[in-house]
Amino acid sequence: MTLHSEIFEQPERLAALLEKQKQTVLEIAKAIRARNVQYAFLAARGTSDNAGRYANYLWGAHNGLPLALATPSLFTYYQSPPQLKGALVIGVSQSGQSPDIVSVLEEGRKQGCLTLAITNVPDSPLAKAADLVLDIQAGVEKAVAATKTYTTELMAIAMLSTALNASEEHWRELASVSKWADQALALDQRIAQMAQRYRYMSQCVVLGRGFNYATAFEWALKLKELTYVIAEPYSSADFQHGPIAMVAGGFPVLAVAPNGKVRASMQDMLTRLRKQKDAELVVISDHADVLALAQSPIQLPPQIPEWLTPLVCILPAQLFACHLTEVKGYDTEKPRSITKVTETH
Repeated sequence: MTLHSEIFEQPERLAALLEKQKQTVLEIAKAIRARNVQYAFLAARGTSDNAGRYANYLWGAHNGLPLALATPSLFTYYQSPPQLKGALVIGVSQSGQSPDIVSVLEEGRKQGCLTLAITNVPDSPLAKAADLVLDIQAGVEKAVAATKTYTTELMAIAMLSTALNASEEHWRELASVSKWADQALALDQRIAQMAQRYRYMSQCVVLGRGFNYATAFEWALKLKELTYVIAEPYSSADFQHGPIAMVAGGFPVLAVAPNGKVRASMQDMLTRLRKQKDAELVVISDHADVLALAQSPIQLPPQIPEWLTPLVCILPAQLFACHLTEVKGYDTEKPRSITKVTETH
């Protein structure tokens, strides 16, 4: 198994998760509704933290559920956990091994909160600390850079949102995700050729907004982990408040801008970057006018509901990072200085 092969496992893994864990998700949603949950309190690190960013937008938009991202150091080093009354306390971790994430769930349980672990290892310390466990069933992920565990975490988060809403329309839309994922992965050879253009890229920014704020962070993380490029993620709104000043002619800007409520805002930003700043644009979108702005356009499958675009947009981004790693002469299987399981305190 290689990073590239694990990227291509994702359509199958997403379809299997939807089929095999739907009943579990429905039971978890029932348990949540039975409690007076006022908000979600989510602890995660790295890639899983980016999945939490998706939950922040999705559960807020579709479920009216506020979400706070935890600061685990308050629970470990500072020994000063906040009051969590009314919270659904969630830990998201591929391995379920990180002691600081486990400590958040342990404190949540101590304070009488309902606790949920979303993990790929259902007998992990994180799972044992939780009242409820959602196994993302991604299978063994050998590559150091997470790919299929990220998208299955997103799928789990989307399934839980749908179960809490009891939305049959959303269940039908979720059933199409694996098909869209397959279509996105068909761009593999085109993206491999595209990566050649960025052989000497040493820095860039990655822009996203709304649901794909998470995608910008995850794409940037993959570039940093694998290619050692200094890749800084921003909301396109935050980017206007100062950081845009660093863009000059030829500066690489990577962007995720599918159709949806924030597409026009993203298009305005990309138009400004191309026409006023002469930026070098790599753009993932399903909108012709947005793609026309890019020197390197990446065409998404059409008709993906905006709330599900993060599950598909990240796939060409993963391929871009994978191929750029090879173009730069690095090993996709052995990124320097990092290991598969990171235990933080």
